[in-house]
Amino acid sequence: MTLDALHPNMQAQYEIVLERNPGEPEFHQAVYEVMLSLTPIAGKRPEYTQWSVLKRMCEPERQIIFRVPWVTDDGEVRINRGFRVEFNSVLGPYKGGLRFHPSVNLSIIKFLGFEQVYKNALTGMPIGGGKGGSDFDPKGRSDAEIMRFCQSFMTELYRHIGEYTDVPAGDIGVGGRELGYLFGQYKRIANRYESGVITGKGLAWGGSQVRTEATGYGTAFFAQRMLAERGQSLEGKRVVVSGSGNVALYAVEKVHQLGGTVVACSDSNGFVVDEAGLDIALLKEIKEVRRGRLSDYAAERGGSVRHITDGSIWEVPCQVALPCATQNELPEAAALALIRGGVELVAEGANMPSTPEAINVFDDAGVLFAPGKASNAGGVATSALEMQQNASRDSWTFEATEARLETIMASIHDRCIETAAEFGAPGNYVVGANLTAYIKVADAMVALGVI
Repeated sequence: MTLDALHPNMQAQYEIVLERNPGEPEFHQAVYEVMLSLTPIAGKRPEYTQWSVLKRMCEPERQIIFRVPWVTDDGEVRINRGFRVEFNSVLGPYKGGLRFHPSVNLSIIKFLGFEQVYKNALTGMPIGGGKGGSDFDPKGRSDAEIMRFCQSFMTELYRHIGEYTDVPAGDIGVGGRELGYLFGQYKRIANRYESGVITGKGLAWGGSQVRTEATGYGTAFFAQRMLAERGQSLEGKRVVVSGSGNVALYAVEKVHQLGGTVVACSDSNGFVVDEAGLDIALLKEIKEVRRGRLSDYAAERGGSVRHITDGSIWEVPCQVALPCATQNELPEAAALALIRGGVELVAEGANMPSTPEAINVFDDAGVLFAPGKASNAGGVATSALEMQQNASRDSWTFEATEARLETIMASIHDRCIETAAEFGAPGNYVVGANLTAYIKVADAMVALGVI
């Protein structure tokens, strides 16, 4: 990341971001990637400069950091740190997930919140952007320990959220179990059944059909739409998906439904290669029900399935790659390996999984590339649909909700294509996504004045 690559109007602003936010490399990277795309409108929209839109957009409206004390099953008191960064509410209440993972720090939450602002704008739904979480690690913890942690976390967070203020959801380490404990504690403290305060809820207590599947399904729908631009489809394509959490599992499922063959996925202990195509039913049983490892999948699947603990999943030859694990999992060397393996399309299912250097490699090689703020927006879009259902005390069918999701992903794709072409970067999804979202948020900020 070099200043010289930015438009002169952006260089001074980026230096301010670096100075005001020291030691936050992930946040710097997210801001840089957006600024890199703003060259086509730099100097052409003077009102953005007049009202210091970009300067305000890079500063969260509110940053909340708090202590989370909890007690282990053997009576030991543990202390974790909780975060909620309410980044921008110009389009609606803050909306974004909670992440429980040891890597969580302020830089991670700020980068996720910044990305969320643009992702949410792309959905066309009336929601702003925010993100939160904790450096708590749920792996290896009992249900009782996770419940106590979630209750302690919500005991502080509850005062900052609400269906018209800030609506959290799940993310890495925060699934249906955690959301249940969090919502239960909110209900207990607030003394009201405010179902729209959290999304990703269970179907029995206010959740939406397709929310579990939405991010993975949406990524597959977006990839399918990208291929359609070239007169192709996922039918018969060889696909690699990184990760094996919620996003990855349902990306695998939908790719298979669309005719592709996913041959590999990964977890923190390595990756599996299954040339016959991953058995999604077995994968979901192991990962969602038993909370097991991919080594278990390899052992139970048998045959020629390989479990590999060294090397990179991106060395597995494929035509389509869907990085669905975590940020910066796909560096320049991995991008070069994918190109050697015949990759034609990369669509991000995770948040910022590809480094700027990797994106440059894909661009230079003519590989179709979609940034996560566009291709993984299905999760938050369906969260907004859940909010609609909660507000109207309604419940939609799986088929109706999935159809809405597919329509939203198609709309995001088409607006990215149209904007990229309008600003002289035809086919560039990064430019299209960033400019589409930036213009929408910036116009709203100008309309509301300096606040």
